[in-house]
Amino acid sequence: MARKLLSSRLLATAVAVLAGCASPQPRGADEGGPVAACQRLLQQLDEQTDAHAVRDGGATRIPGFSFLRVDRLLASFRDEALQDAARWQAWGERLLEQDLVARTAEIRNLPPAAPEALGAAGRAALQARVSSCGPRLWQTLSADETARRRLRDAAVVPDDYSAVLRTLGLYPLSQWPFFAGVERELRHWQSRWMTSPPPQAPGWVRYRPDAETVPSGSWRPLPVDALGIPAPDAEAARRLLQAYAPVLHIETRSEADRPGRLRWGEGPAPEVRTGQPVLYQRIAYTRYGDRVLPQLVYSLWFPERPPRHGLDLLAGRVDAVVLRLTLDERGRPLMLDSIHGCGCYHLFLPAPTMALRPPPSARTEWAFVPASLPRLAPGQRLRVHLSASDHQLIGVAADEGVAEGEVLRLEDEDQLRSLPTPAGGHRSAFWSNGIMPGTERGERALFWPMGIESPGAMRQWGRHPTAFVGRRHFDDPRLLEQRFHRRQEAGAP
Repeated sequence: MARKLLSSRLLATAVAVLAGCASPQPRGADEGGPVAACQRLLQQLDEQTDAHAVRDGGATRIPGFSFLRVDRLLASFRDEALQDAARWQAWGERLLEQDLVARTAEIRNLPPAAPEALGAAGRAALQARVSSCGPRLWQTLSADETARRRLRDAAVVPDDYSAVLRTLGLYPLSQWPFFAGVERELRHWQSRWMTSPPPQAPGWVRYRPDAETVPSGSWRPLPVDALGIPAPDAEAARRLLQAYAPVLHIETRSEADRPGRLRWGEGPAPEVRTGQPVLYQRIAYTRYGDRVLPQLVYSLWFPERPPRHGLDLLAGRVDAVVLRLTLDERGRPLMLDSIHGCGCYHLFLPAPTMALRPPPSARTEWAFVPASLPRLAPGQRLRVHLSASDHQLIGVAADEGVAEGEVLRLEDEDQLRSLPTPAGGHRSAFWSNGIMPGTERGERALFWPMGIESPGAMRQWGRHPTAFVGRRHFDDPRLLEQRFHRRQEAGAP
């Protein structure tokens, strides 16, 4: 969510960066002081986190600076951060906040005895003890120019492709039949692309968000920090996500086609409770030229992808569709792109102002563009059409705005990092590698030479490789800029 929302959570929850930092100060300094005390406490907390296997798999921990975490967007600013004090501080605040969100979930997922092992009387007391560690360690780091440069060099996010698997799978040779298979799948997908079905079409269920739309002329530019990253407060972020949430039109043949809320039951994977339709949401950002544009991300979860036949390698527990709407500087939709929860089936639906760049080579997974975004009137929502069983996006339209349909509740996606368990505790929906347990697909036995761990399994935000041939990540901050250019608009200077 937005930076100011996370800052308020930093103060309210008193978690503020609980990781064990390798201090940037000289050896032997402050051996009995508050910085050293923070180091000891946070190192012990890390040990408990790993011992109980509750390490969060989202943003990347930075080697040598484990009180900070980085995602691909922030990693792209690591050179700019050294240019002046304001940018450095803005970068640091966001690195601290990344760790805050992850640590909050990790502490909540620890068993009750873990805080006691650290000398704290429960989770709240543990959080209170370490609430000042992040800012204190950041202040110490910032005073050391060598440490600042070490952080700049270390703040990178490894990609989610395994060079070892690609080597063992003879990737230079095996990529070609895989690419041919991808092309066949895309041709089949294009043939399914449809015009808008009637709102009351038999076999289709309409879901509408329980949210307000954007009144005509109400868009206001978002405030930005010293890095140029938008920084809406909590209320502005909530209204923004509500205003653009899409209407969903889902072909429904079984319970597997009804979206719901994720919760832990007794099985190996989280359960999707379809009696409570939920659209999970978050705000992300992309870089385009010298601008940072907001991206509104909506995730829909289904109980399963049911098998079409006895040897369906794509079937399995839990399925998800992720929809991402990129806005331009004036709040107009610039791009809708989408993946499944596995990172598969990445497609792009550009606005008329966006044109596809040519791929660097003919045989690469570049960008599947089956159609363009429809023009939306002010306050009009986008309607997305999903097929039964495989839940593929097969159409988009401007919604008519009718009141009929089941209501979708909008909720923060970060809650998936700590879900209630039947025993009264909490557990992340994902392992520490970002993969959702119990959602493995049979396709992994065939697709491993492409270098993706457990292809077809559901994944956590920030852990979505989206191409078998080549390398492509859903959260790459330059993804849209690399593949599309903006046409000059009529009347623009």
